[in-house]
Amino acid sequence: METDAVRNHDRELQTKCILLAASNHDLESLRHLLRTGSANVQDSETGFTPLHAAIAACQPPPSSSESNLNGIEADRDTLKEDRESKGCDGGEKEGILTAAATTVKLLLQNGAIWNDVDANDETPGCMARRLGLNELYEIMVDAGVRAEMLLNRLDGYQMLRGSEDGEDQDDEGSVGAVEHSEDSDYNRSKLLDLGLDLCPDRGPNESTTSLSDSYAPIDNTTYLSSTISIHPTCLLDASRNGIMMSWETPIMKRSAAILAPSSGLRILNVGHGMGIIDTFFQNTSPAAHHIIEAHPSILAQIRSNPAWSVPTVTIHAGRWQDIVHNIIAQGQLFDVIYFDTFAEDYSALRDFFSDFVIGLLDEGGRWGFFNGLGADRQVCYDVYGKVVEMDLFEAGFDVEWTIVDVPEMKDGETWDGVKKKYWTLREYRLPTCRFLA
Repeated sequence: METDAVRNHDRELQTKCILLAASNHDLESLRHLLRTGSANVQDSETGFTPLHAAIAACQPPPSSSESNLNGIEADRDTLKEDRESKGCDGGEKEGILTAAATTVKLLLQNGAIWNDVDANDETPGCMARRLGLNELYEIMVDAGVRAEMLLNRLDGYQMLRGSEDGEDQDDEGSVGAVEHSEDSDYNRSKLLDLGLDLCPDRGPNESTTSLSDSYAPIDNTTYLSSTISIHPTCLLDASRNGIMMSWETPIMKRSAAILAPSSGLRILNVGHGMGIIDTFFQNTSPAAHHIIEAHPSILAQIRSNPAWSVPTVTIHAGRWQDIVHNIIAQGQLFDVIYFDTFAEDYSALRDFFSDFVIGLLDEGGRWGFFNGLGADRQVCYDVYGKVVEMDLFEAGFDVEWTIVDVPEMKDGETWDGVKKKYWTLREYRLPTCRFLA
């Protein structure tokens, strides 16, 4: 017991030393400490990681009534007084930010997790943005992009391995689910070693900033077999997650106007939901309007609505993964494509535009998608914006972003009865994609 107490004391002391070195931007001490310590330690009260500490040190010191970092703040005050005595108030402010940037990069190089949250549910990137530290914020965004891109590559490598030995195939002969395989556990452990874990399950409030989780709250198979609630202003799944809500109407209207600016176009929409964008599309008098929808309750709503019982509208019942092959085989091409599904993660969208849009979109056509990737946190939204842009380019598409203002939505009004807000931002980035010239 005494040995355990000594170990705990040593661990706590090492944690404090690492956080203090990060807060003071003391690179020499930090390098020494990280030889035996972790860049992912957390303060037991504030939840600060070394990344949080390095970024927080760039703000003015808090008042005595504010919480401190277990004595570290007092050391920071001493450091600040020393800096001020050397004329640090003006000209050296840029030097402090440079030192912070170097410290943050060192921590990331030593495995610091970019999206760990503190006791205030802030990632280091969230903190940098709140403090107006744009350079540090961009460093954290780039770290998130690297993490997501690496995870994407590891997933692809894992699927290739599964297809080679033939053991990971499902009943229909396709590559089977690999989420819980030994390879997946190995990949996640390697991400942890690199500080690139996308789903940290640690921290004082057990929060997660998983990018994919924020986009796909439930399993697709479970969703399609569940009962949903249909209301005038929203669609909710069995767990009260928002499938689609009426606040999205201005976004859908703008999307339809950009994608389908004239009549007589051939349109394909994947995911009908409340029918908001399909209504705007239909108002353009398209030559052909194809709708893919998988949920039985929404399909029943479509069939009971005379607006969709017109010769130019074709309803495809089922998952898009099972339908687009036949559409391509029939040689049908479209001038406009829109993609907005529920309970699917980013990999589904990436598969759609990487493998299928090339066989569906006519030359000169445009396509888009509902850009809700990571929209419950600005840093995640910015990370996914860069990730999707790179993946689109790799797939042969150029993307143009249009900013659409989103009004503030209060919890007791817009989100009443909804389990979790899937949108918290004030700007929506509307994507318009075309084939690269």
